[in-house]
Amino acid sequence: MLSDTYRKIAADGIWHNNIVFGQNLALCPLLAVTGTATNGLGMGLATLVVIIASNGLISLVRNLIPGEIRIPIFVLLIAALVTLVDILMNAWAHELYKVLGLFIALIVTNCALLGRAEAFASKQPVKEALWDGLMMGLGFLLVLVALGAAREISSTGTLFANASLLLGESFRFLEVTVIPDYKGFLLMALPPGGFIMVAFLIVGKRLIDQRLAQTQNQVHSQEPDLSLEATQ
Repeated sequence: MLSDTYRKIAADGIWHNNIVFGQNLALCPLLAVTGTATNGLGMGLATLVVIIASNGLISLVRNLIPGEIRIPIFVLLIAALVTLVDILMNAWAHELYKVLGLFIALIVTNCALLGRAEAFASKQPVKEALWDGLMMGLGFLLVLVALGAAREISSTGTLFANASLLLGESFRFLEVTVIPDYKGFLLMALPPGGFIMVAFLIVGKRLIDQRLAQTQNQVHSQEPDLSLEATQ
């Protein structure tokens, strides 16, 4: 069973303080690479690996870093990890690497990574920092895949197209034709379509939050006042 601390970190990373929905960060790669769910999955996995590794590494050496130069050191550590991921993707997932291109290297400019390093990893033990990186990265990955899937289905009628070519034959099972003989909707494949779909996702999340809050308020209003009963 997870402790309350780990559950709170998970809820923040995946939902309440999500990199996109809660912090409104990383919108450049979000809109640039999510033309398909496959691209979103690849970018999300790369970012997930970097944020877990950077959180863990920074937490591990946090007591050795002088406070006056901590930000430049954080950036250097993140840049080194991004470079390593960039090289590994070029070697082992070259087709996906060609599609994502410059945006792999630009993970280093993702403010969310530096933000988690400064706000959390530099102040917490390694296990908590790793868990925070996992949840933040997973939350970002889910948004990338959801946005890529929505744009891909609405633009071409497929889902995870070319997954086997970009990620390997083991991912061929993901390739699905959702709408047969679909004529396509070009706007959703272009950057304006990305903005429109992000807006729909943000609105959807807020509606869900409002609904959950209303449900919680109704439950609390129906609970008996035990303190009043005790005085009587």
